[in-house]
Amino acid sequence: MEPISTALAGFALFKSAVDGIKSAIGTANDVSDIAGYIDNLFEGEKQVQHKRSKKSGVGVGDQFGVTNVAREVIDAKLAQEQMREIAQMIDLRFGPGTWKSITEERARRIQAAREVAAAEKRKKIQEAREFEENLKQFFMISGVIVVVIVLFAVVISMIARADTKFVECRLEKYKKVNGEWHCVYLGANKTRTSMIVSEFCPRSYMCEYDPNSSDKLLEW
Repeated sequence: MEPISTALAGFALFKSAVDGIKSAIGTANDVSDIAGYIDNLFEGEKQVQHKRSKKSGVGVGDQFGVTNVAREVIDAKLAQEQMREIAQMIDLRFGPGTWKSITEERARRIQAAREVAAAEKRKKIQEAREFEENLKQFFMISGVIVVVIVLFAVVISMIARADTKFVECRLEKYKKVNGEWHCVYLGANKTRTSMIVSEFCPRSYMCEYDPNSSDKLLEW
């Protein structure tokens, strides 16, 4: 059978809980024997008291019609009266102050649950902020590393070029192949180099000193 708390709602749930408490309280050994009814009692009473503020998807006529307004007012008043009646019955059965202890403990647990939920929400927000900050730092550090690597490569290249010796290489031979000029140059100590250009080969240029380099640079 479906539990009462899910099968019923609002005043029907509240009325069912009231009837259940009245029928069971005479034989109950302690409050735990009727705890389920008390939970439904509070839940039903909460739904009754908040019913007028929950009008999502309800037409204007249904919201403000005399029948609905009267029913809501009467249900709320009946719920208050029967809550007082149940409180007196529980105090008579289990001793004065029992109902007050129940309501205070319930309020304390509700507040504790709200605080836990709020703390969890704050924790998630903080974790999201920390993740975002860590992501920013990651990209910043990655960017710095990339810049450092590029600068290091530029410095190494400049140092290498500074140590490189250049000599004048003069045009030794050339040939036009498929519309491009294939040029071979000769420098000091048989330094040889080549290039392919679209225009005619330059007569000379400063090339990297490479003594006794191969003269088979181009296949004619």
